[in-house]
Amino acid sequence: MALIETSGATRILTYEEWLAMPPVEDGTDEVVKGELRFMPPNHYPHAEIIQNIIDAIVGQIDKKQVRVLGSFLGLMISRQPLTSRAPDLIMFWREKMTIKDGVYWSAPGLVVEVLSPSETRSQQREKLADYASIGVPEVWLVSPEAETVEVLQLMSGKWERSGIFASGSIQPSQFPQVSVAVASIFEI
Repeated sequence: MALIETSGATRILTYEEWLAMPPVEDGTDEVVKGELRFMPPNHYPHAEIIQNIIDAIVGQIDKKQVRVLGSFLGLMISRQPLTSRAPDLIMFWREKMTIKDGVYWSAPGLVVEVLSPSETRSQQREKLADYASIGVPEVWLVSPEAETVEVLQLMSGKWERSGIFASGSIQPSQFPQVSVAVASIFEI
């Protein structure tokens, strides 16, 4: 837990202290309920999978209207307690993007998380709860090991599985002009 020392007492990291911290160069960080969590850089095939998804999407969108960003960004969940996530990929309609202090404050239309062997089910549930709390309508959970994509949609504040895909194509619900072939995600 990254707590701040002040005259022998410890306290949780504040928004202002977090903003004043230098950027992380080899990896990224998330803050969950004031606890700073350092994450090492993405390893193979994690980074390749993210890039494959970006490559599949970018040719199908009007960049003046839609933005796709991969890794190393802050998605604000709450200021108090301070919680900011670093999704592997986000996709926004530009008109719905809110950026303040260099951090994204609005819910993207799609979040993609590539599952890591070191991430526990509890950590995964915690992330999904954070995404639900800000109204992210859809999350893709990409499993490099199983070569599948689990699509979750937020319905009445709860995640419902639309399917687990090992083949065919998937379309993000908020971006109907986009279609991603599942096989292309895992072409490494």
